[in-house]
Amino acid sequence: MKNHFNVCIIDDDDIYQFTIVKTIKALGLAKKIMVFSDGEEAKDFMLDNIKNNYELPDVIFLDNNMPIMDGFQFMEEYVKFKPQLDKKITVYMVSSSVDPVDIERANNVSEINGYIIKPIKPGQLKSIIENLNA
Repeated sequence: MKNHFNVCIIDDDDIYQFTIVKTIKALGLAKKIMVFSDGEEAKDFMLDNIKNNYELPDVIFLDNNMPIMDGFQFMEEYVKFKPQLDKKITVYMVSSSVDPVDIERANNVSEINGYIIKPIKPGQLKSIIENLNA
């Protein structure tokens, strides 16, 4: 498998960040992994690199419950600057919440490709990254 993808993790949980990064590296799924602890950090990074496709992520794994700017607030901002992007970015909301309201809310955002309940299994990760090639 070619690991030529940039993977972005937006999550405030240090343990989750550590385990997901370790899993992605162990599976050889990415050329670059970027980690942000809240949506605002990620939004600022993306705006700073809006025309730099080499730096922008190919896939974002986004937590919905974070301080400063949560996943849904990030998506509100993302849809505003998405038209300026020259790169297709796939977004998955990843959360420990099994609340049907959160799941439905995520499913109602067309830019969110899916809702994954933590923890992401290695097979799920591999499948998502492989499907980026499709």
